[in-house]
Amino acid sequence: MIAVVDYGMGNLHSVQKGFERVGFPAEVTHDADSILRAGGLVLPGVGAFRKAMENLLARDLKKPLLRYLESGRPFLGICLGLQLLFSESEEFGSERGLGFFSGKVVRFSIAESAARQGGRSLKVPHMGWNAIRVLKQTPVLEGIAEGTQFYFVHSYYPVPADSEIVSTTTDYGIPFASSVSRGKLFACQFHPEKSQSAGLRILENFGRMVYA
Repeated sequence: MIAVVDYGMGNLHSVQKGFERVGFPAEVTHDADSILRAGGLVLPGVGAFRKAMENLLARDLKKPLLRYLESGRPFLGICLGLQLLFSESEEFGSERGLGFFSGKVVRFSIAESAARQGGRSLKVPHMGWNAIRVLKQTPVLEGIAEGTQFYFVHSYYPVPADSEIVSTTTDYGIPFASSVSRGKLFACQFHPEKSQSAGLRILENFGRMVYA
C-alpha cells in the first residue's frame, strides 16, 4: 500500500486521488505502524516549515518517518515534504528539520533576482508553471522530457550540502534544486498532483516502483 502521511498540512486527498487516477490505491494516515508497514510513503505539504515540524512532533511521527527513510523503500516528498527532509530552514529565524539530508531551506531573494534580471524583480512566492532541467535521471522521472512544465507554489527552496542528490533544477531568477533523489527516494518542490499529465506520470512512475 502507498501511505500518504497526514500531519495536518497539505493536499492529502488531492494526492490520494491522483494515485487513484493512475491505478494505484493510496491510504491517508497518521498511524505510525501504518507508515512503517507501507510499501511506498508520500510526505506532501503546504504551509510553514515550523508548523509542519510542530505537527510531526505532536503526532510522534518524526521517528517513524526517519526509520522509514532509512529503510530505503520508495518515498515521495512533495513541496514542503521536500523541504522537511533537510537539516534546517531559515523561515522564522531557524528551525530544525528531519535532517535526513544535510542542507538549508532558504527564501528567494528579491534583490538577487532583480540583479540577475536587469533590475526586474520576480514575485515571491514563486507561483505557477515552470520548466525543469534534468541533471540526474531516476525511475520517477521516466518519460519526463527536459523542459517539462510543472506547477509550483513556494517562497523557499532547499540548498543541499551534497549537489549529487539534485535531480532537477528550475530557474526563477536563480536556478534552484527543484527535485532531489537517492535510491528509491524522490522529492520535488513542484506539485505533481496539480501538474496535469506530467504530474500524473510522476505519480504513476512512483506507483510502479512501489508495486514492482
